[in-house]
Amino acid sequence: MELEIFNQTEEEIKELETVRKVLEYACSKEKLGNVCFNVIIVDNDYIHELNKNYRNIDRVTDVITFALEDEKDIVEPNGVRMLGDIYISIDKAKSQAEEYGHSLLRELSFLAVHGFYHLLGYDHMNKEEEVIMFQKQEEVLHECKIER
Repeated sequence: MELEIFNQTEEEIKELETVRKVLEYACSKEKLGNVCFNVIIVDNDYIHELNKNYRNIDRVTDVITFALEDEKDIVEPNGVRMLGDIYISIDKAKSQAEEYGHSLLRELSFLAVHGFYHLLGYDHMNKEEEVIMFQKQEEVLHECKIER
């Protein structure tokens, strides 16, 4: 597994090493060994521009994923599944952690795992899909002892 975490903010975010471990656990739980994906931590301005330019939604969001497997012409070099990128707004993560009354670690871990399952093709556009995706997310977080 190849996972890169890029912090494109000025802030030191100590929680990112644990977030990496949570994502590594999620990969092992899903029996994914030969995958490659990135987590990019950005600020509200950056994620707002992404949301506006790629989704035509003119507002800040917490997490955006770009799943490479959605593209049919992506080649898997050396059998490695290129999953894509997960962008997380640190500003939004902080405000949501405060709003929901839990730690920044919990919020960052939730957003990262949420993005991870989007990269794998899971979604929450209807109730049935939402139940499946959210159950998987909560299992990973619970098993990693990342609680509310």
